[in-house]
Amino acid sequence: MALSDSTDPVPMTPPAPAPRTEPARRRGPARLVLLGLLVLIAGILAWTAASDHYAPGTPRGLVSANVAQIAPRVSGRVVGVDTEDNAVLQAGDPLFHIDPRPLELAVETARARLAQVAQGVEASSAQIEAAQAQVAQARVNAENARATAERTASLFERGIASEAAQQQAQTALEAAEATLLAAEASAESARQQLGALDEDNPQVRAAELALEQAEYDLLSTTVRAPTFGVVTNLHLGVGQYVTAGTTGVTFISADAVWITADLRENQLVNVEPGDRATLVFDAVPGRVFEGRVESLGWGINPGRTEAGGLPVNAPATQWFEPARRMPVRIVLEGGMESWPMQARLGGKVGVLIHPDGGGHFVTRVAALFQRLGGVLSGIY
Repeated sequence: MALSDSTDPVPMTPPAPAPRTEPARRRGPARLVLLGLLVLIAGILAWTAASDHYAPGTPRGLVSANVAQIAPRVSGRVVGVDTEDNAVLQAGDPLFHIDPRPLELAVETARARLAQVAQGVEASSAQIEAAQAQVAQARVNAENARATAERTASLFERGIASEAAQQQAQTALEAAEATLLAAEASAESARQQLGALDEDNPQVRAAELALEQAEYDLLSTTVRAPTFGVVTNLHLGVGQYVTAGTTGVTFISADAVWITADLRENQLVNVEPGDRATLVFDAVPGRVFEGRVESLGWGINPGRTEAGGLPVNAPATQWFEPARRMPVRIVLEGGMESWPMQARLGGKVGVLIHPDGGGHFVTRVAALFQRLGGVLSGIY
């Protein structure tokens, strides 16, 4: 009985389950992703800081030009418009005409005035001649009166003439001398009113200037293009009355066209006038143009206001103050001959400046990205 009991099988205890390792396995990829994100953020920050110093630029450059608000010098009714909207004009091409008739009458009036002044000059010459004759006659009378007074005084001393006769002769002499002085003053006054009998005469000169002004106003009835450029936003029509100094035509001058790039202040650390720049126009995708920095803006309007003569302290509404951007003026190499005709005023331009000759590694990489972006800009 005991033997049979000793041969019975002994029950086995199941082994303890092994500890789970899945959480450890899962933490490994998460750490890698987090590390990758940190590396990516650090790389972006490093690239941003490096590009600000060695590859400053902006994808939001702006095509800029001088816009002239052309106004006539004289007022009048428009009798003809010689251009049309978006027309390309050369310097001196007519834009519109103002009714010349009122100014033609002004020219005729000025000419008549000049002729009248010339006749007046001749009359004044005769007046001077008459005054000169009066002076001569007064001088003769004064000399005769002086001789009579001297002779009467001699006779009075010898007892031949009376005292009354002497006094009468002296009074006549004084009267004759006074008449002579008056005649000389009258002649001098006529001479000053007339002036010289040439262009120095003030009356003649004033009449000539009035005629010149009237003729200049008449020529100004034809308003012309000041430079080579384009007419835009034209709203002028025949019959419209325009006032001197009031805009009649908006004109974009092609003599001065440039690109304005607004860069942050920390992007201007290495930028200097004359630095090379590469430009990509949205209107000409895939093509890179050469330019150079012409100048850096010296100031902007931060929008600060005043009240009661004191500056207003604007309250801070943001955690981080946005960076101030300064305008940088960039011109195209080759001038207007190399300017793309597809690029319009206000068009978008990608700008990349190459400071210190552009030999830095960051500058070269940024130039590669710019060229790639120029190709892709044709898609959108």
